[in-house]
Amino acid sequence: MIRRVVLAAAAVALAAGCTPDASGTGPGTGTAPAPSSAAPSATPTTDAKPPSPSSTAPSATPSSEKPASKPLMGDGDENEQVRELQARLRQLDFFDRAPTGFYGTMTAGAVKKFQARRGLPETGSVDGTTWQTLLSATRKPTADELKPSTTNKLDTPDPRCMTGRVLCISKESRTLAWMIDGKVVSSMDVRFGSENTPTREGLFKVEWKAREWTSTIYHTPMPYAMFFSRGQAVHYSADFAARGYAGASHGCVNVRDRSKLSALFDQVKVGDKVVVHW
Repeated sequence: MIRRVVLAAAAVALAAGCTPDASGTGPGTGTAPAPSSAAPSATPTTDAKPPSPSSTAPSATPSSEKPASKPLMGDGDENEQVRELQARLRQLDFFDRAPTGFYGTMTAGAVKKFQARRGLPETGSVDGTTWQTLLSATRKPTADELKPSTTNKLDTPDPRCMTGRVLCISKESRTLAWMIDGKVVSSMDVRFGSENTPTREGLFKVEWKAREWTSTIYHTPMPYAMFFSRGQAVHYSADFAARGYAGASHGCVNVRDRSKLSALFDQVKVGDKVVVHW
């Protein structure tokens, strides 16, 4: 009699859904599975794990696929080899701008186009095979190809730029010319603020400099920052290097060539003039 009462209580507990479901994480379905006396199935289990291998099963044949080559260059890299890559891609008309040395979305897209043309896997990153194929299809870039003065043609300098030491910045040509006594020492492409956060125009001076700086408002890096107007500064922008003029700053003057700006940063002194003009 006691044995029948215990068995009946166990049956009620199972029917009430006291056990977890098949996933082992949620409530039960309310129905206990019927025990089966059949032999285990040879099909994979529901968690995608295959059944234990049979001692008579044939051994797996090795894959004929070769492991992917380790990328030499890829998204986010920034060095002189990337600059050479961009210059070589530009020789073949796959890259339509001055090399920056930064590997962003534009460079990845150019690499994909080259890979497609040569019948290589379209990864967008540069492995050994892609690099060697590119080397054989191009010549060694010249110094001017690696570091042209600008992509954009320089504007006629504003009259205020013709005397002294001046960062002469043209919104018309989207260029910055570092000038001393009316002569252009170096130049580079720049990007400005959006309609909602415009870059101020006028005559300013370099108020202070910071080789490494992070915006206290937008929390984005601002390397080689040269501040000239209430928080607006000339500085390097990885976003500008990667996306070009598809984006905009929050009012600062963005530079996309880090090495050129680094050299300029060392030359500019606090108190030097800044002219932003059309």
